Amino acid sequence: MRKFKVLVNGQPFEVEVEEVQEGQANAPSPASAAVREEKSPSPSASASAAPAPKPAEEKQETKAAAGEEKILAPMPGNVLDVRVNVGDKVSEGDVLLILEAMKMENEVTSSISGVVKSVNVAKGATVNTDDIVMVIE
Repeated sequence: MRKFKVLVNGQPFEVEVEEVQEGQANAPSPASAAVREEKSPSPSASASAAPAPKPAEEKQETKAAAGEEKILAPMPGNVLDVRVNVGDKVSEGDVLLILEAMKMENEVTSSISGVVKSVNVAKGATVNTDDIVMVIE
């Protein structure tokens, strides 16, 4: 076991990490996973704690009708290129659009074969994680 001190949202924690040899289970047993909060002498640590998460605001519906698949943005980013149009036939694995995130170009691919029913983004648009970018039926 090795001990490390880490800061999470300004709060110091002491963690113990166990090295896993090849062939051993990946998950630690509850007894071996120990995390303790250290007492911080500075009261500013509690003042810099992260604010409580906000409830989801106007979350798009992600359930699809029978026979439809909604393609969701895997991460926030900018749409660099849309490779398909409404009515195009696509196969599983085809590139639908290129999404730039953190200076990297990411291909968003089709998870099913079918026909593009709607394209909800255009080149230059900004998307958030789980935004519906297309619907395929």
